[in-house]
Amino acid sequence: MSIYNPLPILKGLWTTLKSVVERPVTLQYPEEKRVMVERFKGRHHLRRYDNGLEKCIGCALCAAACPADAIFVEASENTDDVRFSPGERYSSTYEINLMRCIYCGYCEDACPTQAIELGKDYELSYTEKRNSIITREGLLDQVPDGGAPTPQKVEPGKFDRSIPDMPDPK
Repeated sequence: MSIYNPLPILKGLWTTLKSVVERPVTLQYPEEKRVMVERFKGRHHLRRYDNGLEKCIGCALCAAACPADAIFVEASENTDDVRFSPGERYSSTYEINLMRCIYCGYCEDACPTQAIELGKDYELSYTEKRNSIITREGLLDQVPDGGAPTPQKVEPGKFDRSIPDMPDPK
């Protein structure tokens, strides 16, 4: 003769009923998007100064600091007729392979002009491998209001760095 114990069954039913009335953990993506924490590191952006010049001077320190070797930078010389950045050089080629990138932020830390910044974009999907390589044009931010697009033509020997705290080099 066996004794039937209904207690484990009742505990299981109680757990099931409790989970029915609890708030769900999952989000209804893509209608509902997760709020990312402040320190989240997502897709890269190349920043601009207020006057529209690019902050990147083509020094390639970001590529040297990248542990995954995901960044390729090639620099070219600025002239007064064709000026992309306030320095002597600019990055004529800037590519980031997002499939190799580990989103560590070392590139952001190594940049002397704060040109590269990891943003909050996390919706990165690609159907082809070659689409995961983001070029300079895809990384550059929009020209700010009141700024001019690059390349800019400046008066020989003069250009506005757009940095208010920098002393005049004269």
